Amino acid sequence: MKQHITKVASTSFYQLRRLRQLRCLLGQEVTVQLVSAFIMSCIDYCNSVLDGLPHTTLEPLQRVQNAAARLVLSLNLRDHVKPGLKQLHWLPIEYRIQFKLCLLMHHVHLVQLRNT
Repeated sequence: MKQHITKVASTSFYQLRRLRQLRCLLGQEVTVQLVSAFIMSCIDYCNSVLDGLPHTTLEPLQRVQNAAARLVLSLNLRDHVKPGLKQLHWLPIEYRIQFKLCLLMHHVHLVQLRNT
């Protein structure tokens, strides 16, 4: 799992560097959409298998999300990112994984109810 997380994090940081070059030309809404498309979708892809991993293992993904929030909101490195995550309505990585699993189980339950 660590190898997968490292690969996702390095690819995401590469995409963030590319988006940072365009940030001055884009508005905040477009930047949010691009970050959601290129970064958050990579982080969320198959993240349900990461459930139960230690916080230290998931930390690179959290750093990617923090960097993405800083890019979108034009925050400095020393600024706290938690208020920015709340402003963007982005759950931290551990909670995103839990939310995705809960949503998946909810859909499974709805399908079962329809079939009975």
